[in-house]
Amino acid sequence: MKYRIEKETKTALPTYGKYRAKAIHQHTIDTRQLIDELAKRSRSNMDASIIKPVLIGLSEIIMEHLRNGDKVKLDEFGLMKLEIESEKVDNPQDFKPKHIRGVRLHFIPESREGSQALYKDIKFEKEKRL
Repeated sequence: MKYRIEKETKTALPTYGKYRAKAIHQHTIDTRQLIDELAKRSRSNMDASIIKPVLIGLSEIIMEHLRNGDKVKLDEFGLMKLEIESEKVDNPQDFKPKHIRGVRLHFIPESREGSQALYKDIKFEKEKRL
């Protein structure tokens, strides 16, 4: 995983002016590529034409459950849930929907005996700037 060093520029944060590592995302893997890779790795020799509707259907079902407030756990992958980000108010009776700033997806990788396979064997490499 490549990263670069960046200075915190948000003045409201207590870490303003300090430096941190930021991940560099070099590629975006799309549905077509996932389907092709899954077809190649499939133990049952499934064709891409079978995988695509299953993958799209699965994503639709997952999104529906997340929007309904459910957590979605996929074996061998992890747990997904939506969390609300909101402003803070002094009195609970003062809270209104307008205080909700947004919704974020939280993903918690599956863990076995304190080890998360998703993070296993990640090698970090600092970006080489020109």
